[in-house]
Amino acid sequence: MAMSGAKRELIELPTPRLDGDVSLENALLRRRSVREFTGHPLSLAHAAQLLWAGQGVTSDWGGRTAPSAGALYPLELYLVAGAVSELPAGLYRFQPRTNELMGEKPSDLRTALAASARGQGWIATAPAIVIVTAVEQRTAAKYGRRAARYVQIEAGHAAQNVALQAVALGLGCTPVGAFDDEHLHSLLGAPAAARPLYLLPVGYPA
Repeated sequence: MAMSGAKRELIELPTPRLDGDVSLENALLRRRSVREFTGHPLSLAHAAQLLWAGQGVTSDWGGRTAPSAGALYPLELYLVAGAVSELPAGLYRFQPRTNELMGEKPSDLRTALAASARGQGWIATAPAIVIVTAVEQRTAAKYGRRAARYVQIEAGHAAQNVALQAVALGLGCTPVGAFDDEHLHSLLGAPAAARPLYLLPVGYPA
């Protein structure tokens, strides 16, 4: 499962659960921003469930968990894994259609990510961080200048899905929007058109 610059590997994720023990109403009631985490690692199943909540495919034609203007799906989710069971530390890109992770970088980026986020050191203590990026051109091809608004709305949908799923799994999550865009983009090594919009550090509340 090791990653290298010469060969990026696909990692199959566990099948997402389609029911749970926490109701939507209870998840809404309990959702709060959490910035202190225990050292307990996330399971791979929990990491997979969070990614599915944000951008999982939920229909035969490709519809996803979060609504998208024109069903154009400009969002790309990344996972920074630092302490995820069965998953080496590194940067991964979620593949919604196949429910897989593509290995992008084989190093723990949490400390660098926290520095990029205006020095918010607590981010580095989260076992995993979901990053929401967007390729706005996918939406702009149909909606022109209106695309910027639609993409930001969609990112909010996806982030709330992740936050509520975290609560349902007994985890804590805080949406973060304060970061150096260029530095974060460089850390991700993302395509030039992919713009970072959200950081979602996730872990067990301390």
